Amino acid sequence: MLTPDSVVVRFFNKIIIRHPRRVIACLLCVVATLGYFSKDFKIDASAETLMQENDASLRYAREISARYGVEDFLFIAYSPKADLLSDQVLAQIKSLRDEIKAMERVESVITLLDVPLLESPPMPIGELAGELRTLASPGVDRELARIELKNSPLFRNLLVSPDLKTTAIQVNFKIDTIFQDLIRRRNQLRDKAAADGLTDEESVAYDHVVRNLDAHNELWNQTRHKDIAQIRAIMDKYRGDAGLFLGGISMIADDLISFVKNDLKVFGIGVFFFLILTMGIIFRKLRWVVLPMICCSFSAIAMLGLLGLSGWKVTVISSNFISLQLIITMSYTIHLVVRYRELLTQNPDNDQRDLVGETVRLMLVPILYSAITTIAGFGSLVSCDIVPVVNFGLMMMAGIAVSLTLTFLFFPAGLVLYKKTEPPSAANTSHSLIMFMARLTEFRGKWILVMCAVAFFFSVIGISRLVVENSFINYFKKSTEIYKGMTVIDQQLGGTTPLDVIIDFDDEPEPAVGLNEETAVPDEFDEFDEFDDDGGESTKQYWFTPYKMDKVLEVHNYLDGLHETGKVLSLGTMMKIATKLNGGKPLDSFELSLVYNELPDKYKDLLVKPYASVENNEVRLTLRVRDSEKTLRRNELLNKIRHDLTNDLGYPEKNVHLTGMMVLYNNMLQSLFTSQIETLGIVLLALTIMFLILFRSFYLAIIAIFPNLLSIGVVLGAMGWMNLPLDMMTITIASISVGIAVDDTIHYIHRFKEEIKIDGNYIQAMHRSHESIGYAMFYTSVTVIIGFSILVLSNFIPSILFGLLTGLAMLIAITSALTLLPALIILIKPFGSEFS
Repeated sequence: MLTPDSVVVRFFNKIIIRHPRRVIACLLCVVATLGYFSKDFKIDASAETLMQENDASLRYAREISARYGVEDFLFIAYSPKADLLSDQVLAQIKSLRDEIKAMERVESVITLLDVPLLESPPMPIGELAGELRTLASPGVDRELARIELKNSPLFRNLLVSPDLKTTAIQVNFKIDTIFQDLIRRRNQLRDKAAADGLTDEESVAYDHVVRNLDAHNELWNQTRHKDIAQIRAIMDKYRGDAGLFLGGISMIADDLISFVKNDLKVFGIGVFFFLILTMGIIFRKLRWVVLPMICCSFSAIAMLGLLGLSGWKVTVISSNFISLQLIITMSYTIHLVVRYRELLTQNPDNDQRDLVGETVRLMLVPILYSAITTIAGFGSLVSCDIVPVVNFGLMMMAGIAVSLTLTFLFFPAGLVLYKKTEPPSAANTSHSLIMFMARLTEFRGKWILVMCAVAFFFSVIGISRLVVENSFINYFKKSTEIYKGMTVIDQQLGGTTPLDVIIDFDDEPEPAVGLNEETAVPDEFDEFDEFDDDGGESTKQYWFTPYKMDKVLEVHNYLDGLHETGKVLSLGTMMKIATKLNGGKPLDSFELSLVYNELPDKYKDLLVKPYASVENNEVRLTLRVRDSEKTLRRNELLNKIRHDLTNDLGYPEKNVHLTGMMVLYNNMLQSLFTSQIETLGIVLLALTIMFLILFRSFYLAIIAIFPNLLSIGVVLGAMGWMNLPLDMMTITIASISVGIAVDDTIHYIHRFKEEIKIDGNYIQAMHRSHESIGYAMFYTSVTVIIGFSILVLSNFIPSILFGLLTGLAMLIAITSALTLLPALIILIKPFGSEFS
């Protein structure tokens, strides 16, 4: 316990309180310097920031992307008011395509004008080598084209909607070879570091690669933002005659950044001014508004500067850390204000410096204790494998330290400069909500314990109902353009979230079964391999056997039959088209070779190369999952696909691989959920140990943990009962609840320890604690709850949920701290028996 003669208190008395102007001047210099570096504060919502860097699936996904040349692309959903195949609409699509294709970083644009029409009329396989018809070809039969587009296994639900009222325009960007090279070099060095360690030169090279990769990612985000803005500007020219919506992974990431930045700016300022209004209503003196808000401003500016200086990037997961820091800073200042006013009322003749010094002396320990335990609560995030989550935990730990330091340096220095006022008039508190809770605890203590037990019981049931899901489409209000666009693409054009299924074939002789058993490829063809002088291109045709195509069609049809999947593309798509061109008869080996040889390269790139790797003896089936499907459970779907392919279709487990964005995000969520569940128990145990050290009482430590358990339980339970999924935005709410609830618990117990020493009467000590620290706790909670209610006006659903769940956590924390906590203290009597 600190005493007036301790080093820390002497520091405050001799430095902070005696030389307040110098202290404030120094603080202004420090904050101004850090404020300059806040210009480097950045938000990154790219897909890369949400992946587990040590996830084997991420590395495999990058290998597949490089192997098949997977491009970054955007979709434009184009819904004309006129007929889709009319001259006017086709001319507009051509004009739109040409404008976008002229952009610097666009590799190609695929529209319904660019795809081959093979059934308008049907084209014999032997003629595939010739000039293929398209909608842009002169004399094409548009009615036959309409039938083909509507029924084609390639075009339906991909290029056009089933009702032919919407078409997709795919914008392919140039492959970022620099990024791929940097990733490859970084992974090579990481592998060597894990296996044998790095030499000094290699360590320098690794740091250089990482810096270049960060710089390149930042540049990529900026250029992609400009590209998206330019595409939208081009789209605006055509909105008079059609409905246009933009979609794609990079667009979602870019819009996430825009929404987060907008919320940080608009609602950050809104919350700030609302806090000013609330503080003015509560304390009704300008100084009690100015000092707390300056503390909050200094803390936020300093932390933003530290983030900019250190290069820490704020992601979607950590985007609300400034709001949380405002909560914590405001909490510290309100406790100081209430304690100062209390001392002023009790000692109206004391000098201002004495009052400020005594306020600091009395409040330093409980606030320091609460800061340490709050840091421990957020420290649970550091154990996660996902870098942005770890950074969020570290940001909050650093932010709490910054807020604590600046508050205890500026607040007393600033308060000393104000003249002492008359003591605040004594208010009639007998009918206040705080004292109602005190009386309720006194006369209905057992009832409170029963009600809390019931609430916790139902919370446990609610927690059991929680699911881990991540739906980007549900991050936005239904009235927003991004939601409408994603819905159109998801429901009319084959889904949103990409998923790849890779099937490896064994290097063993194939059975003479499949589409046509008599025409399986004979082994004699192998003798001619040595004469190939074209890199093996001529022998690739023999890889496409009826057996392999039969297996591909089997998997293709299975995936296409799943309720949750949208469009499925694979070699099976080509096979279905070729079979129709062959009069409905399956192709034999010779005909398969003919199709491969005769198909022009530009269409081979569209229909074959993205779905087969002859060198690796594997095929790729790519599909998109309908993100708006209400019954979609992503982890269950992935497990079902793996199970069915290995158990029902008979593929060896080692030959089946699932990859793509859906797998990576699901891995991230499952890892985050597992780590949070595992560490939550450890955090509660750690908090109990810290309570034991702080209060030096086993009973107090056990008592103190119950309000925190209730706060966590009710918030998570409410999410379960309301069917709110745990996703990358809401899964950290448990740590936030711990960080918030622990503050009220420590302040109340610390004050109760002081009050019980007066007369040893638990009931009276409880009433005095409610009348003093209870008001500080109540003011803090009300200010934060009302302030964060502004977030319900956001268009970004995670921000709305954050505001509501934070408010709920504060409500449960203050309620349990003023009812459950004192009821347990009175029941257990951890300070010994009453002696009066």
